[in-house]
Amino acid sequence: YWKEERLRWWRSIGIRAENLRLRAHGPDELAHYSDGCFDVEYQFPWGWDELEGIASRTDYDLRAHSDASGKKLVYFDPEADDPETGKKGWRFLPHVIEPAAGATRGVLAVLCDAYDEEEGDADGKGARTVLRLHPRLAPIKAAILPLVKKDGMPEVARTIVDRFLAAGINAKYDEQHAIGRRYARHDEIGTPYALTVDTQTLEDGTVTMRQRDSRAQDRIPVDEAVDVVRRALADA
Repeated sequence: YWKEERLRWWRSIGIRAENLRLRAHGPDELAHYSDGCFDVEYQFPWGWDELEGIASRTDYDLRAHSDASGKKLVYFDPEADDPETGKKGWRFLPHVIEPAAGATRGVLAVLCDAYDEEEGDADGKGARTVLRLHPRLAPIKAAILPLVKKDGMPEVARTIVDRFLAAGINAKYDEQHAIGRRYARHDEIGTPYALTVDTQTLEDGTVTMRQRDSRAQDRIPVDEAVDVVRRALADA
């Protein structure tokens, strides 16, 4: 159970399945109290390396606590048959499974897996660096971008930012440089969505919503922007 659960968890935060594997410890690698251990390994740039250990510690921990404290820590299962007597009702010391993962190498694995460099055409047009963080892990969920710093666009953009923050969704206002450079900047830091306030926004109350990974763009109503992004985050 725990082997599959831990692999599932790493995949759920954006690590690709082909970059994960399990490695069983040999008898000479096991601690004296363990009857089995697996490493979850990740394919780092330098090769496969440990990401997490999943160890069966048998009843060693509870037995040690019981011996030191003088307290019985057995569990009674009235429905199970005792393997020694064959009678219904079994008292036993539970075994401990210990999944142990380090935060530092976990963060490194997430960043390595998310980092991508897309090639452009023969002239380099369209090339970009993108950090494909799972939206749950992206520090900024949405960038709110006025197309220009005039004509009322900054004011509308700041109002949208306030709505996102009030809804508990971290959004960032960004007006520096041309819109293409701002898209590229947020691609590089992993922001999954960008909402651009432009001339059409002032006319019909819609904004352009751009997706980081596909670069696809759609027009959505300003009044629905928070809900649209919230649903997109939930579905990711």
